[in-house]
Amino acid sequence: MSEINVQSGPVLIVDDDDSLRRVMEYTLTEAGYRILTAADGEQGLDLFHSVYPAVVITDLQMPRKSGYDVLKEIKKTRPETLVVVITAYGTVDKAVEAMKLGAYDFLTKPFSQDELRLVIANASAFCAMRDENRKLKEKLATRIDFSRIVGTSTAMREVFDVVRRVASSEATVLISGESGTGKELVAAALHHGSERAAEAFIPVNCAAIPAELLESELFGHVKGAFTGAIRDRPGKFELANGGTLFLDEVGELPLVLQPKLLRAIQEREITPVGGMARKVDVRLIAATNRDLATACAEGDFREDLYYRLAVIPLHLPPLRERRDDIPLLVRHFFDKHAKGVTVSISDDALAELCAANWPGNVRELENTIERLLIMRRSDRIERADLSGSRAQSRHKTASTVLNLPDDGFSLEELEKMAVLEALRRNHWNQTRAADFLRIPRHTLIYRIEKYALKRNGEE
Repeated sequence: MSEINVQSGPVLIVDDDDSLRRVMEYTLTEAGYRILTAADGEQGLDLFHSVYPAVVITDLQMPRKSGYDVLKEIKKTRPETLVVVITAYGTVDKAVEAMKLGAYDFLTKPFSQDELRLVIANASAFCAMRDENRKLKEKLATRIDFSRIVGTSTAMREVFDVVRRVASSEATVLISGESGTGKELVAAALHHGSERAAEAFIPVNCAAIPAELLESELFGHVKGAFTGAIRDRPGKFELANGGTLFLDEVGELPLVLQPKLLRAIQEREITPVGGMARKVDVRLIAATNRDLATACAEGDFREDLYYRLAVIPLHLPPLRERRDDIPLLVRHFFDKHAKGVTVSISDDALAELCAANWPGNVRELENTIERLLIMRRSDRIERADLSGSRAQSRHKTASTVLNLPDDGFSLEELEKMAVLEALRRNHWNQTRAADFLRIPRHTLIYRIEKYALKRNGEE
């Protein structure tokens, strides 16, 4: 007979029937449980608040405080306590009502000793499993490495909380956020906080691999599948078998490959180029700086794949929405790039960095700090040292950006030129171009359609 873990506490029996109470006490004591008893609801609640038992058995019909009162008070005080209610024969509706209030199980009088032992054994097993899961989650939570992700802002605390709760699951996670927000670092933290931590973490940048090579890169190929395939080559899915595959910039995945990725997620099965289907055991994490919901509406991304990837959506805030973290990040990058030299920064210079928009986010801030440290004139960074950096670009006026003719210029034409230049500078990435112009993406799309702008620059 399974016993309730000693740390979980004893079993409390609350019943005004002296004879039945003594029988239950004897039966469960013989089975190896520690038992406390109470003759009515008030006495039972007093005992409950003194020892917090793991399981409570209570009759529903009792004077002064009924079993319903006992159940409600217990669930209000310690919801994790398991409560088994006792009902008279023919009053199953009362048991159902108690279950709705949070009872774990019920016994109908008259019940046998075997029935009583079985119900409490099940409660014991439930307690043991719950305690084991809690300990495992605590262990995993302490194992997650956040050391490379710097931030104490409310936005980042929310990110850390989601990572802690999601890491131990097998759910697919879709990390969204602008370029440079740390999506791969968060993906790595999810992997290292999972039960797959001892296995491989394989990152793939879908935007960096030519479309014609991406299928072979992901799913592998067999010898002779195409010209130059002189031997079998495993893909990233097979290399990540047992571990985690991180698909960065998944929004750039060609439409022709999206059904194959969908099948890999749904069936846990891949087909190498020129080969036969084979099973893989991979936890998938994806990331994108695109609005995939909009991409689905525009026909650039499969909706069914989007929902498969976004089982757990996790958004990383841009740096301009977590400015409280900038001083911490500055100090972190000083320590990383100062090569052991102690370098300080003036309050004015730090305020300048905190006020900047940082369209490149944390990556841009790190590059700026590294450049400042290399070019510094002394071991103290002053506001003047920021001259020419992106941090001061917000101070530019229209006269420093534009060279307008004296006889005037069309505002509409000026807007068109600004949109086109933003698209060119950002390689026609609409999300980054919209951020460059400080406008929502849908506004940028409207302007592109309004002026019939095309990637080759022709109208």
